[in-house]
Amino acid sequence: MNQLEVDVLVVGGGPVGLSAAIELSRHGVETLLVEKHTGTSIFPKARLITTRTMEIFRSWGVQDEVESAGMPREEFLAVGVGSSLTADDFVRSAAALRRDAPHSPTYTFLCSQDLLEVILRRAAESGPGADVRFGTAMTSMCEVPGGVEAVVSGPAGETRVRCRYVVAADGSRGGVRDSLGIKTEGPPVLGHMISIMFEADLGFLPRERRAALSFLRDPPCALEAVDHERRWMVQTGYEPEQGGSPADFTEDVCLAAVRAAVGVPGLPVTILGVMPWLQQARVADDFRSGRVFLAGDAAHVATPQGGFGMNCGIQDAHNLAWKLAAVLRGTAGPALLDTYTTERRPVAVRTVDESLTNALITFRMMEGRLSMEEAVDQQAGRRSCEGLVLGLAYESAAVVADGTAAPAPGDPYRTYVPTARPGHRAPHVWLTGDGGPVSTLDLLGPRFTLMTASRAWARAAHRTGGDLAVAEISPTGAYGSATWAAEYGVGEAGAVLIRPDGHVGWRTTSGPGTRGESLTRALAGILALG
Repeated sequence: MNQLEVDVLVVGGGPVGLSAAIELSRHGVETLLVEKHTGTSIFPKARLITTRTMEIFRSWGVQDEVESAGMPREEFLAVGVGSSLTADDFVRSAAALRRDAPHSPTYTFLCSQDLLEVILRRAAESGPGADVRFGTAMTSMCEVPGGVEAVVSGPAGETRVRCRYVVAADGSRGGVRDSLGIKTEGPPVLGHMISIMFEADLGFLPRERRAALSFLRDPPCALEAVDHERRWMVQTGYEPEQGGSPADFTEDVCLAAVRAAVGVPGLPVTILGVMPWLQQARVADDFRSGRVFLAGDAAHVATPQGGFGMNCGIQDAHNLAWKLAAVLRGTAGPALLDTYTTERRPVAVRTVDESLTNALITFRMMEGRLSMEEAVDQQAGRRSCEGLVLGLAYESAAVVADGTAAPAPGDPYRTYVPTARPGHRAPHVWLTGDGGPVSTLDLLGPRFTLMTASRAWARAAHRTGGDLAVAEISPTGAYGSATWAAEYGVGEAGAVLIRPDGHVGWRTTSGPGTRGESLTRALAGILALG
């Protein structure tokens, strides 16, 4: 049997596993990714990429590629409701682009998962230290002193892999979570669903009937745009307790469902694929067992309403990767890894709960308990979710609290209030640079970043000797801004320390004193160095 040693084994080659491999590679971690399927997904599955995930893609240098593969924001970031796409009662409401866009250098985008995975796979395979193997399954795994030993099986036969840690991104039914004995909590299955992917020319639809997602009532289903040309998807359901099954969805049944959803009986349609799935809302009791970490659907499953599931999983990987890298390098104590569940599980619980709220709106609409106008108002209102996406805050040992209160917007789901309070995502502020405008987010990388308007703090940071980038934002610094110090709440004398995942770890309004000991203590605390 072949033998291989790596730092981290990633199980699963969907968007979450590929994101873990990309981010681990950026941190210099040797990684083996195995995916049992021979290629990336051929089904669109997820499509919506939230603002925060687009920011992560921007940091990886793939934002432009994702946008080129996706759908025009202005035309498709909308939701529709009606009896069918062509019915007289069809109404549409677009996303609040102008209201939300200033919070980030990028914004929510639509790119189907089958296209996105190709981009992420290419990025993962090009990363230094990353070994990406499709058509390869993990067949066994056990924890051993100092690490984990696993056996993977692929075209070249079996390989015994010795690694320090495992990231299980193998989905809700991949098997790793169950093998660890980790339970999940949440309501029973909400629906037995069928996705029908089809090709048709719907160019006759006017712009006011084009939307990323349309909820239709005759018969009850949802119709999704997969690209902005010919690929579309109908989602409908069946009732097992009434004898229904995926086998019921013959080609004739699928053709009838598609034509009814569009509202054109003789529409030329080609069925491209049919996929059964379960609509669920569940969260694992723990995201870690020893040296094995759960990410994505292995840790939490959201309903598709809102498009949160894939995004939450990618951000799991983004949170975990820098912590694994720091512990593997010896620059952080093992206790740093305890903060993964502490930080990510509350986010997952809230995200899954919000997706369930969105699903209940859909159920009420399909049951006729909401009018078309009420349904589209509620559905469109829930499309705006920057408060959920950008406003999350971590509370853990990897955050040094500064005693300030968190923002308290009236609608924390929709409304995002920028703040550099420790635990929150570092806010986007446009700065002036030698090459033109630069976002504060563009200054963040795989290292910790100290931002300050104070030359004294910049000098003190260099004296720490740590793996620390320094961004001086002042009239005499590399970047200029008349508002940054106030927006970040540090004044002219203070500084803010931002973790590699873009969340604020520490903030002060005071100067560094003679040696900047407060920064050294903050880094030691965040990194669990005693």
